[in-house]
Amino acid sequence: MLLDLTRRLTDAKRLEDSLQDVTDAVLSLLSCDHASVRILDESGTQLLTGARSGLGTAQHPLAFRPGEGIAGWVVEHGRPVIVDDASKDSRFVNSPSQGFPIRSMVAAPLWSAGRVIGVLSASAAEPGRFSPEHVDLACLLANCAVPAIEKARLVRLSLTDDQTQAFNRRYEMPRLEEEISRSRRYGTPLTVLMLDLDHFKTVNDRFGHATGDRILEEFADRVRTVTRRHDVFIRRGGEEFVLIMPSTDTAEAKHVAGRIRDRIGGEPFLVDGGDEVTQTVSIGVATWTSGEDAFELEQRSDTALYRAKEAGRNRVCVAGETECV
Repeated sequence: MLLDLTRRLTDAKRLEDSLQDVTDAVLSLLSCDHASVRILDESGTQLLTGARSGLGTAQHPLAFRPGEGIAGWVVEHGRPVIVDDASKDSRFVNSPSQGFPIRSMVAAPLWSAGRVIGVLSASAAEPGRFSPEHVDLACLLANCAVPAIEKARLVRLSLTDDQTQAFNRRYEMPRLEEEISRSRRYGTPLTVLMLDLDHFKTVNDRFGHATGDRILEEFADRVRTVTRRHDVFIRRGGEEFVLIMPSTDTAEAKHVAGRIRDRIGGEPFLVDGGDEVTQTVSIGVATWTSGEDAFELEQRSDTALYRAKEAGRNRVCVAGETECV
């Protein structure tokens, strides 16, 4: 099992796939009810769930801070822990969203370059499930996971736009092809949004490119407040962006597009000197149809974006619909 895990981690290119392989291995090797890997965010202030396996995975996961909960304690102290009865441990944070009652746990830190970057944990619905041997195994799995996590992070870094922290254009077509394959296999919807900031050249000409860059950064941040974690946000170049929305039909995507438009245009962007810039965005929406490839889907969303511009900008246009909103 460990050899197979090592091979799969070596082959994996996406961080999400690497982490899922690890939690699946934890679930099997430690015979637990739930397994998770949490990774510190870039600021080092939050532990975010990277992958989960077993019971409770349908529930929305909590984010922890270092020092908070068992996972946060492991990050803060940098050593593994075994909990025989969580109900008697003051460090334990009970979450109804877990989906099942946790009574015992084992957790191990993920060490990289002299610092803790995350936590691997296994939990069970009964007390006293884990032994010191389980701790050793959890530490071994954590050590297996770290190189794959760092490798996947480097790959992700090469595919990330430095300015906005969205994915860059190199990531667009391979990921879109991957999502189309998934939709074809499972029969799930897939929708693409093409976004373009309106009259952005005027902003650069009036305030300078440094101000334009800051507006782009804030634009990306605002979009992320509306999107979901599994949506894929990409900067194609300049002021044009793509949002790939897996498992999303036209109606839901149109609703999200409207929220993005309102989020961008509803509040001015502050620039140096106290000036306010009103910025709007035009959005084209296209939902994948059977037999369509990535290029064709992208072209339809591009055409819908063009229609949004022609309709007066600050519009959402859906491929196949006559009215822009």
